[in-house]
Amino acid sequence: MSFLPPPFRYAAFRYFWLARLTATIGQMAMVIVIGWQVYDIARETMGLKEAALRLGIIGLVQFVPLFLLTLVTGWAADRVDRRWIARAAVALELGCAAALAWFAASGTTTLNVLYAIAALLGVARAFAGPALGALAPNLVPREILPRAIAMSSIAWQAGSIAGPAIGGYLYAWSPQAPYVASTILFAISLAGLMMIAPVERSSMAARLNPWAQMVEGLRYVRRNRLVLGAISLDLFAVLLGGATAMLPVFARDVLDAGPEGLGHLRAAPAVGATLTAAFFAFRPLKSNVGLKMLLAVAAFGVATIAFGLSRNMGFSLFCLAILGSADMFSVYVRQSLIQLYTPDSMRGRVGAVSSLFISASNELGEAESGFIGALIGPVASVIAGGFGALLVVVTWTFWFPELRRAKTFDVPADIDPEA
Repeated sequence: MSFLPPPFRYAAFRYFWLARLTATIGQMAMVIVIGWQVYDIARETMGLKEAALRLGIIGLVQFVPLFLLTLVTGWAADRVDRRWIARAAVALELGCAAALAWFAASGTTTLNVLYAIAALLGVARAFAGPALGALAPNLVPREILPRAIAMSSIAWQAGSIAGPAIGGYLYAWSPQAPYVASTILFAISLAGLMMIAPVERSSMAARLNPWAQMVEGLRYVRRNRLVLGAISLDLFAVLLGGATAMLPVFARDVLDAGPEGLGHLRAAPAVGATLTAAFFAFRPLKSNVGLKMLLAVAAFGVATIAFGLSRNMGFSLFCLAILGSADMFSVYVRQSLIQLYTPDSMRGRVGAVSSLFISASNELGEAESGFIGALIGPVASVIAGGFGALLVVVTWTFWFPELRRAKTFDVPADIDPEA
Protein backbone atom coordinates (compact mmCIF):
# COMPACT_ATOMS: atom_id res chain seq x y z
CA MET A 1 0.00 0.00 0.00
CA SER A 2 1.46 3.35 -1.02
CA PHE A 3 2.08 5.93 1.68
CA LEU A 4 -0.40 8.79 1.76
CA PRO A 5 1.15 12.07 2.93
CA PRO A 6 -0.71 13.70 5.84
CA PRO A 7 -2.74 16.85 5.14
CA PHE A 8 -0.37 18.97 7.25
CA ARG A 9 2.33 18.60 4.61
CA TYR A 10 0.42 21.19 2.59
CA ALA A 11 0.93 24.76 3.79
CA ALA A 12 -2.49 25.92 2.61
CA PHE A 13 -4.17 23.23 4.73
CA ARG A 14 -2.09 24.22 7.76
CA TYR A 15 -3.31 27.82 7.46
CA PHE A 16 -6.86 26.57 6.92
CA TRP A 17 -6.62 24.35 10.02
CA LEU A 18 -5.30 27.20 12.17
CA ALA A 19 -8.04 29.52 10.94
CA ARG A 20 -10.73 26.97 11.70
CA LEU A 21 -9.35 26.17 15.15
CA THR A 22 -9.10 29.77 16.32
CA ALA A 23 -12.45 30.77 14.80
CA THR A 24 -14.15 27.82 16.47
CA ILE A 25 -12.69 28.65 19.87
CA GLY A 26 -13.91 32.22 19.43
CA GLN A 27 -17.38 31.08 18.30
CA MET A 28 -17.84 28.57 21.12
CA ALA A 29 -16.63 31.02 23.76
CA MET A 30 -19.25 33.49 22.52
CA VAL A 31 -22.03 30.94 22.15
CA ILE A 32 -21.65 29.63 25.69
CA VAL A 33 -21.74 33.14 27.16
CA ILE A 34 -24.62 34.34 24.97
CA GLY A 35 -26.68 31.31 26.03
CA TRP A 36 -25.88 31.87 29.68
CA GLN A 37 -26.66 35.60 29.51
CA VAL A 38 -29.98 35.04 27.74
CA TYR A 39 -31.10 32.48 30.29
CA ASP A 40 -29.73 34.41 33.28
CA ILE A 41 -31.34 37.69 32.21
CA ALA A 42 -34.63 35.93 31.49
CA ARG A 43 -34.64 34.11 34.84
CA GLU A 44 -34.47 37.41 36.69
CA THR A 45 -38.06 38.13 35.68
CA MET A 46 -39.44 34.81 34.39
CA GLY A 47 -40.04 31.23 35.46
CA LEU A 48 -37.97 28.26 34.30
CA LYS A 49 -40.18 27.32 31.34
CA GLU A 50 -40.48 30.91 30.10
CA ALA A 51 -36.69 31.35 30.31
CA ALA A 52 -36.21 28.09 28.38
CA LEU A 53 -38.38 29.59 25.66
CA ARG A 54 -36.01 32.57 25.42
CA LEU A 55 -33.14 30.15 24.86
CA GLY A 56 -35.11 28.66 21.98
CA ILE A 57 -35.44 32.08 20.38
CA ILE A 58 -31.63 32.36 20.20
CA GLY A 59 -31.52 29.27 18.02
CA LEU A 60 -34.34 30.58 15.85
CA VAL A 61 -32.76 33.96 15.13
CA GLN A 62 -29.54 32.23 14.06
CA PHE A 63 -31.38 29.81 11.79
CA VAL A 64 -33.54 32.33 9.92
CA PRO A 65 -30.64 34.11 8.11
CA LEU A 66 -29.20 30.79 6.98
CA PHE A 67 -32.59 29.60 5.75
CA LEU A 68 -33.13 32.80 3.76
CA LEU A 69 -29.59 32.94 2.34
CA THR A 70 -28.93 29.26 1.53
CA LEU A 71 -29.26 29.52 -2.25
CA VAL A 72 -27.24 32.74 -2.38
CA THR A 73 -24.39 31.53 -0.16
CA GLY A 74 -24.02 28.26 -2.04
CA TRP A 75 -24.01 30.02 -5.40
CA ALA A 76 -21.46 32.55 -4.12
CA ALA A 77 -19.15 29.76 -2.91
CA ASP A 78 -19.12 28.28 -6.43
CA ARG A 79 -18.92 31.62 -8.22
CA VAL A 80 -16.69 33.84 -6.04
CA ASP A 81 -13.25 33.14 -4.57
CA ARG A 82 -14.05 30.93 -1.59
CA ARG A 83 -11.15 32.38 0.40
CA TRP A 84 -12.61 35.89 0.34
CA ILE A 85 -16.07 34.71 1.34
CA ALA A 86 -14.59 32.97 4.37
CA ARG A 87 -12.50 36.03 5.21
CA ALA A 88 -15.52 38.33 5.07
CA ALA A 89 -17.53 35.97 7.29
CA VAL A 90 -14.80 35.81 9.93
CA ALA A 91 -14.44 39.60 9.80
CA LEU A 92 -18.18 39.92 10.56
CA GLU A 93 -17.79 37.54 13.52
CA LEU A 94 -14.88 39.66 14.73
CA GLY A 95 -17.11 42.73 14.64
CA CYS A 96 -19.85 40.92 16.58
CA ALA A 97 -17.39 39.87 19.28
CA ALA A 98 -16.04 43.42 19.60
CA ALA A 99 -19.59 44.81 19.87
CA LEU A 100 -20.55 42.35 22.61
CA ALA A 101 -17.33 43.20 24.49
CA TRP A 102 -18.35 46.88 24.44
CA PHE A 103 -21.91 46.19 25.61
CA ALA A 104 -20.61 43.95 28.40
CA ALA A 105 -18.04 46.51 29.53
CA SER A 106 -20.66 49.27 29.61
CA GLY A 107 -23.24 47.09 31.37
CA THR A 108 -25.84 47.64 28.62
CA THR A 109 -26.32 44.04 27.44
CA THR A 110 -30.01 43.24 26.92
CA LEU A 111 -31.98 40.37 25.42
CA ASN A 112 -32.58 42.41 22.26
CA VAL A 113 -28.85 43.08 21.88
CA LEU A 114 -28.07 39.39 22.24
CA TYR A 115 -30.76 38.44 19.71
CA ALA A 116 -29.48 41.01 17.18
CA ILE A 117 -25.86 39.84 17.49
CA ALA A 118 -26.98 36.21 17.25
CA ALA A 119 -28.75 37.02 13.97
CA LEU A 120 -25.57 38.61 12.56
CA LEU A 121 -23.59 35.56 13.64
CA GLY A 122 -26.16 33.49 11.72
CA VAL A 123 -25.42 35.53 8.58
CA ALA A 124 -21.67 35.01 9.02
CA ARG A 125 -22.08 31.27 9.48
CA ALA A 126 -24.41 31.08 6.47
CA PHE A 127 -21.60 32.32 4.21
CA ALA A 128 -18.68 30.66 6.02
CA GLY A 129 -20.08 27.12 6.01
CA PRO A 130 -20.34 26.51 2.24
CA ALA A 131 -17.17 28.48 1.48
CA LEU A 132 -14.96 26.66 3.99
CA GLY A 133 -16.52 23.28 3.22
CA ALA A 134 -15.92 23.71 -0.51
CA LEU A 135 -12.43 25.19 0.00
CA ALA A 136 -11.00 22.29 2.00
CA PRO A 137 -11.06 19.74 -0.90
CA ASN A 138 -9.10 22.22 -3.04
CA LEU A 139 -6.21 22.25 -0.56
CA VAL A 140 -5.19 18.56 -0.53
CA PRO A 141 -5.06 15.68 -3.03
CA ARG A 142 -8.29 13.77 -3.42
CA GLU A 143 -6.88 10.49 -2.06
CA ILE A 144 -6.27 11.96 1.41
CA LEU A 145 -9.47 14.00 1.57
CA PRO A 146 -11.14 11.74 4.21
CA ARG A 147 -8.08 12.22 6.44
CA ALA A 148 -8.21 15.97 5.84
CA ILE A 149 -11.91 15.95 6.80
CA ALA A 150 -11.00 14.17 10.04
CA MET A 151 -8.20 16.65 10.77
CA SER A 152 -10.54 19.57 10.03
CA SER A 153 -13.05 18.02 12.42
CA ILE A 154 -10.32 17.84 15.08
CA ALA A 155 -9.84 21.61 14.70
CA TRP A 156 -13.58 22.14 15.10
CA GLN A 157 -13.94 19.77 18.05
CA ALA A 158 -10.77 20.97 19.80
CA GLY A 159 -12.16 24.47 19.51
CA SER A 160 -15.46 23.20 20.86
CA ILE A 161 -13.61 21.85 23.91
CA ALA A 162 -11.49 24.91 24.59
CA GLY A 163 -14.09 27.52 23.65
CA PRO A 164 -16.79 26.75 26.25
CA ALA A 165 -14.23 26.32 29.03
CA ILE A 166 -12.53 29.60 28.10
CA GLY A 167 -15.86 31.39 27.77
CA GLY A 168 -17.22 30.08 31.07
CA TYR A 169 -14.14 30.82 33.14
CA LEU A 170 -13.50 34.23 31.56
CA TYR A 171 -17.12 35.26 32.05
CA ALA A 172 -16.93 34.27 35.73
CA TRP A 173 -13.90 36.57 35.98
CA SER A 174 -15.26 39.48 33.91
CA PRO A 175 -18.38 39.76 31.68
CA GLN A 176 -16.47 41.34 28.78
CA ALA A 177 -13.39 39.07 28.96
CA PRO A 178 -14.71 36.19 26.78
CA TYR A 179 -15.75 38.61 24.06
CA VAL A 180 -12.36 40.33 24.08
CA ALA A 181 -10.69 36.94 23.78
CA SER A 182 -13.00 36.00 20.89
CA THR A 183 -12.13 39.22 19.09
CA ILE A 184 -8.43 38.34 19.27
CA LEU A 185 -9.07 34.76 18.13
CA PHE A 186 -11.11 35.89 15.13
CA ALA A 187 -8.26 38.24 14.19
CA ILE A 188 -5.84 35.28 14.20
CA SER A 189 -8.30 33.25 12.11
CA LEU A 190 -8.60 36.06 9.59
CA ALA A 191 -4.80 36.26 9.34
CA GLY A 192 -4.62 32.50 8.68
CA LEU A 193 -7.18 32.74 5.88
CA MET A 194 -5.26 35.64 4.36
CA MET A 195 -2.19 33.38 4.09
CA ILE A 196 -3.93 30.85 1.81
CA ALA A 197 -2.76 31.36 -1.76
CA PRO A 198 -5.12 31.11 -4.76
CA VAL A 199 -6.18 27.52 -5.49
CA GLU A 200 -7.30 25.74 -8.61
CA ARG A 201 -10.99 24.92 -8.83
CA SER A 202 -13.55 23.81 -11.39
CA SER A 203 -15.67 26.54 -12.94
CA MET A 204 -19.43 26.67 -12.77
CA ALA A 205 -21.36 25.84 -15.92
CA ALA A 206 -21.98 29.08 -17.81
CA ARG A 207 -25.02 27.79 -19.70
CA LEU A 208 -27.37 28.49 -16.79
CA ASN A 209 -28.58 31.82 -15.40
CA PRO A 210 -27.75 32.62 -11.74
CA TRP A 211 -31.14 31.48 -10.42
CA ALA A 212 -30.93 28.16 -12.28
CA GLN A 213 -27.39 27.73 -10.96
CA MET A 214 -28.64 28.22 -7.40
CA VAL A 215 -31.45 25.68 -7.79
CA GLU A 216 -29.07 23.17 -9.41
CA GLY A 217 -27.56 22.35 -6.02
CA LEU A 218 -30.97 21.47 -4.58
CA ARG A 219 -31.73 19.25 -7.55
CA TYR A 220 -28.43 17.42 -7.20
CA VAL A 221 -29.09 16.63 -3.54
CA ARG A 222 -32.63 15.46 -4.32
CA ARG A 223 -31.40 13.13 -7.10
CA ASN A 224 -28.51 11.62 -5.10
CA ARG A 225 -30.36 9.55 -2.51
CA LEU A 226 -27.18 8.58 -0.66
CA VAL A 227 -26.29 12.24 -0.07
CA LEU A 228 -29.91 13.15 0.68
CA GLY A 229 -30.27 10.31 3.16
CA ALA A 230 -27.03 11.18 4.97
CA ILE A 231 -27.91 14.88 5.25
CA SER A 232 -31.53 14.37 6.30
CA LEU A 233 -30.62 11.70 8.87
CA ASP A 234 -28.50 14.24 10.74
CA LEU A 235 -31.21 16.89 10.36
CA PHE A 236 -34.02 15.00 12.03
CA ALA A 237 -31.97 13.03 14.57
CA VAL A 238 -30.21 16.11 15.98
CA LEU A 239 -33.30 18.29 15.53
CA LEU A 240 -35.21 16.00 17.89
CA GLY A 241 -32.31 15.01 20.14
CA GLY A 242 -30.73 18.42 20.71
CA ALA A 243 -29.74 18.32 24.39
CA THR A 244 -27.12 21.09 24.12
CA ALA A 245 -29.75 23.84 23.90
CA MET A 246 -30.92 22.95 27.42
CA LEU A 247 -27.44 22.88 28.97
CA PRO A 248 -27.85 26.29 30.68
CA VAL A 249 -30.99 24.89 32.34
CA PHE A 250 -29.20 21.73 33.50
CA ALA A 251 -26.19 23.72 34.72
CA ARG A 252 -28.24 26.26 36.68
CA ASP A 253 -31.31 24.40 37.90
CA VAL A 254 -30.76 20.62 37.55
CA LEU A 255 -27.08 19.98 38.36
CA ASP A 256 -26.46 23.26 40.23
CA ALA A 257 -23.12 23.70 38.47
CA GLY A 258 -23.07 27.43 37.62
CA PRO A 259 -21.32 29.04 34.61
CA GLU A 260 -18.11 27.06 35.17
CA GLY A 261 -20.07 23.82 35.15
CA LEU A 262 -21.85 24.95 32.02
CA GLY A 263 -18.46 25.28 30.34
CA HIS A 264 -17.65 21.68 31.28
CA LEU A 265 -21.03 20.43 30.06
CA ARG A 266 -20.67 22.27 26.77
CA ALA A 267 -17.13 20.96 26.26
CA ALA A 268 -17.92 17.32 27.11
CA PRO A 269 -19.46 16.41 23.71
CA ALA A 270 -16.45 17.91 21.98
CA VAL A 271 -14.07 15.78 24.07
CA GLY A 272 -15.72 12.61 22.80
CA ALA A 273 -15.90 13.99 19.28
CA THR A 274 -12.23 14.99 19.22
CA LEU A 275 -11.07 11.55 20.30
CA THR A 276 -13.21 9.99 17.58
CA ALA A 277 -11.95 12.41 14.92
CA ALA A 278 -8.34 11.78 15.97
CA PHE A 279 -8.90 8.05 15.58
CA PHE A 280 -10.26 8.49 12.05
CA ALA A 281 -7.40 10.83 11.12
CA PHE A 282 -5.00 7.91 11.58
CA ARG A 283 -7.35 4.97 10.95
CA PRO A 284 -9.85 6.00 8.26
CA LEU A 285 -13.12 4.08 8.14
CA LYS A 286 -13.04 1.54 5.31
CA SER A 287 -16.01 -0.84 5.54
CA ASN A 288 -19.79 -0.75 6.11
CA VAL A 289 -19.70 3.04 6.40
CA GLY A 290 -23.46 3.50 6.01
CA LEU A 291 -24.55 0.90 8.56
CA LYS A 292 -22.02 2.17 11.08
CA MET A 293 -23.34 5.72 10.63
CA LEU A 294 -26.88 4.53 11.42
CA LEU A 295 -25.64 2.74 14.55
CA ALA A 296 -23.75 5.86 15.62
CA VAL A 297 -26.90 7.97 15.39
CA ALA A 298 -28.74 5.35 17.47
CA ALA A 299 -25.99 5.65 20.11
CA PHE A 300 -26.51 9.43 19.99
CA GLY A 301 -30.17 8.92 20.90
CA VAL A 302 -29.41 6.54 23.77
CA ALA A 303 -26.79 8.92 25.22
CA THR A 304 -29.29 11.80 25.01
CA ILE A 305 -31.86 9.83 27.00
CA ALA A 306 -29.28 8.88 29.64
CA PHE A 307 -28.18 12.52 29.99
CA GLY A 308 -31.76 13.66 30.49
CA LEU A 309 -32.24 11.11 33.29
CA SER A 310 -28.92 11.85 35.04
CA ARG A 311 -28.66 13.96 38.20
CA ASN A 312 -24.94 13.31 38.72
CA MET A 313 -22.42 15.73 37.18
CA GLY A 314 -19.84 13.05 36.42
CA PHE A 315 -22.31 10.73 34.71
CA SER A 316 -23.82 13.67 32.80
CA LEU A 317 -20.39 14.57 31.45
CA PHE A 318 -19.84 10.93 30.43
CA CYS A 319 -23.18 10.82 28.59
CA LEU A 320 -22.39 14.03 26.75
CA ALA A 321 -18.96 12.69 25.75
CA ILE A 322 -20.58 9.55 24.30
CA LEU A 323 -23.14 11.75 22.56
CA GLY A 324 -20.35 13.83 21.00
CA SER A 325 -18.41 10.75 19.92
CA ALA A 326 -21.45 9.26 18.21
CA ASP A 327 -22.24 12.56 16.51
CA MET A 328 -18.65 12.89 15.25
CA PHE A 329 -18.82 9.37 13.80
CA SER A 330 -21.92 10.38 11.86
CA VAL A 331 -20.41 13.72 10.79
CA TYR A 332 -17.24 12.02 9.51
CA VAL A 333 -19.18 9.60 7.33
CA ARG A 334 -21.63 12.23 6.11
CA GLN A 335 -19.01 14.83 5.19
CA SER A 336 -16.83 12.24 3.46
CA LEU A 337 -19.76 11.05 1.35
CA ILE A 338 -20.80 14.59 0.45
CA GLN A 339 -17.31 15.81 -0.45
CA LEU A 340 -16.34 12.69 -2.41
CA TYR A 341 -19.62 12.27 -4.30
CA THR A 342 -20.08 15.95 -5.23
CA PRO A 343 -18.41 17.58 -8.28
CA ASP A 344 -16.09 20.43 -7.28
CA SER A 345 -18.06 22.93 -9.37
CA MET A 346 -21.12 22.19 -7.19
CA ARG A 347 -19.51 21.76 -3.77
CA GLY A 348 -20.47 25.25 -2.67
CA ARG A 349 -24.16 24.82 -3.53
CA VAL A 350 -24.39 21.29 -2.15
CA GLY A 351 -22.46 22.47 0.91
CA ALA A 352 -24.99 25.27 1.40
CA VAL A 353 -27.83 22.74 1.37
CA SER A 354 -25.88 20.62 3.86
CA SER A 355 -25.25 23.71 6.02
CA LEU A 356 -28.97 24.48 5.96
CA PHE A 357 -29.78 20.97 7.15
CA ILE A 358 -27.04 21.09 9.80
CA SER A 359 -28.18 24.50 11.01
CA ALA A 360 -31.77 23.28 11.04
CA SER A 361 -30.66 20.40 13.24
CA ASN A 362 -28.59 22.66 15.52
CA GLU A 363 -30.06 26.18 15.69
CA LEU A 364 -33.61 25.15 14.80
CA GLY A 365 -33.16 22.16 17.10
CA GLU A 366 -32.31 24.62 19.88
CA ALA A 367 -35.52 26.50 19.13
CA GLU A 368 -37.49 23.24 19.11
CA SER A 369 -35.95 22.18 22.41
CA GLY A 370 -36.73 25.57 23.92
CA PHE A 371 -40.34 25.53 22.76
CA ILE A 372 -40.93 21.91 23.82
CA GLY A 373 -39.14 22.64 27.09
CA ALA A 374 -41.55 25.52 27.70
CA LEU A 375 -44.48 23.10 27.22
CA ILE A 376 -43.42 19.93 29.05
CA GLY A 377 -40.28 21.01 30.91
CA PRO A 378 -36.60 21.01 29.84
CA VAL A 379 -35.75 17.57 31.27
CA ALA A 380 -38.72 15.85 29.66
CA SER A 381 -37.90 17.63 26.40
CA VAL A 382 -34.37 16.16 26.32
CA ILE A 383 -35.56 12.63 27.12
CA ALA A 384 -38.31 12.75 24.51
CA GLY A 385 -35.79 14.04 21.96
CA GLY A 386 -33.54 11.04 22.54
CA PHE A 387 -36.40 8.65 21.81
CA GLY A 388 -37.21 10.74 18.73
CA ALA A 389 -33.66 10.27 17.44
CA LEU A 390 -34.00 6.49 17.79
CA LEU A 391 -37.25 6.58 15.85
CA VAL A 392 -35.52 8.52 13.06
CA VAL A 393 -32.78 5.87 12.77
CA VAL A 394 -35.35 3.08 12.39
CA THR A 395 -37.31 5.09 9.80
CA TRP A 396 -34.28 6.08 7.73
CA THR A 397 -32.99 2.51 7.69
CA PHE A 398 -36.02 1.58 5.59
CA TRP A 399 -36.62 4.87 3.72
CA PHE A 400 -33.01 5.13 2.53
CA PRO A 401 -31.69 1.60 1.97
CA GLU A 402 -28.80 3.23 0.10
CA LEU A 403 -27.39 4.21 3.51
CA ARG A 404 -27.19 0.76 5.01
CA ARG A 405 -25.88 -0.63 1.71
CA ALA A 406 -23.00 1.88 1.47
CA LYS A 407 -19.89 -0.21 2.10
CA THR A 408 -16.98 2.16 1.39
CA PHE A 409 -16.23 5.75 0.36
CA ASP A 410 -15.32 4.62 -3.17
CA VAL A 411 -17.24 6.68 -5.75
CA PRO A 412 -19.08 4.83 -8.55
CA ALA A 413 -17.61 5.16 -12.03
CA ASP A 414 -20.60 7.15 -13.30
CA ILE A 415 -19.88 10.03 -10.88
CA ASP A 416 -17.02 12.42 -11.65
CA PRO A 417 -16.26 14.52 -8.53
CA GLU A 418 -13.75 16.62 -10.44
CA ALA A 419 -16.27 17.73 -13.05
